[in-house]
Amino acid sequence: MIVARNKNIKLILNYVVGPALLLLLFYTTSRQLQHQPGWKASLTQMRDALTGSQQWKLYAMFSLMWVNWGLEAAKWQISILPLQSIGFIQAFKAILAGACIACFTPNRVGEYLGRMLYVENEKKIMSVAPTIVCSMAQMLVTLLAGAAGLILFSYFKTQFSEIHRLAPYINPLLLIAAFAAIVLGTLFFRFDPMIGLINRWLKKYDKNISIPEYFSNPILIKLLFISLIRYGVFLLQYYLLFSLFSIHVSGIQVFMGVSVMFVVMAIIPSLTLLTDLGLRWQAGIQIFQVFTSNTAGILAVSLGIWLINLIIPALIGSLLILRIKLFKGR
Repeated sequence: MIVARNKNIKLILNYVVGPALLLLLFYTTSRQLQHQPGWKASLTQMRDALTGSQQWKLYAMFSLMWVNWGLEAAKWQISILPLQSIGFIQAFKAILAGACIACFTPNRVGEYLGRMLYVENEKKIMSVAPTIVCSMAQMLVTLLAGAAGLILFSYFKTQFSEIHRLAPYINPLLLIAAFAAIVLGTLFFRFDPMIGLINRWLKKYDKNISIPEYFSNPILIKLLFISLIRYGVFLLQYYLLFSLFSIHVSGIQVFMGVSVMFVVMAIIPSLTLLTDLGLRWQAGIQIFQVFTSNTAGILAVSLGIWLINLIIPALIGSLLILRIKLFKGR
């Protein structure tokens, strides 16, 4: 009876979780859109962009979406290699599965669960460390770029009449970003000793559980370099969308605005990825209105980034989860 009950539970988890995630993602995405002011106008602008002479920029955006997540897959593949050899395609699938589950969890912690689906059973817990170090690398780049963007805001404050609205927040944000970068950078380059401390704690409870220590400085620097390239892809996507919607901002202004917006979103905890669309819109408006008064265009850019970079990959990830058996065997 117990065996039959366990088998029924496994069948439910294997064949219900994936479809449920897909349906929930569709539902929550549509609800989030409907709660945002001006979302119809933003979607109209995106639809018009598909038929305009600049439509190649939107297609480039979709291409860069694959580059963006491909770079993240390469990071994870490198970081998990000593633990388990995994092909790039499998790593890519793991990243997309993680993007799907991350939609429904605070601060994207669901990424760990999604990536675990593509790791051997006995190594699932140990695979958390490579995912953490990948996140740390990207966050460190975000904080350093944000600090640079805030310094530029301070340097150019006399050139933009609207910058006075942000002036009270520049120095406090800069201090937070700089302090967080120092702390995170120290932990990042001392990741193996930190794992050693965790292993000593784990052995008190189970001598068979041990997280491998293999994050040497060359590996960490490689992860940082890929994270930097990925950050450049983000900036290029924003620049293309601003240009597509005829918002005249320079490359340096895009860097300033995006870098500060990313820091703000990194500092403020989010309930789920699906509920942070309003935060993205508000942050984008407050920051980019320094450079342009085209509020509708700013909203369209934020919506475009949200849909292309986050929601579409999450939908693809949910389809991949449909094909995964979470539990094997009878």
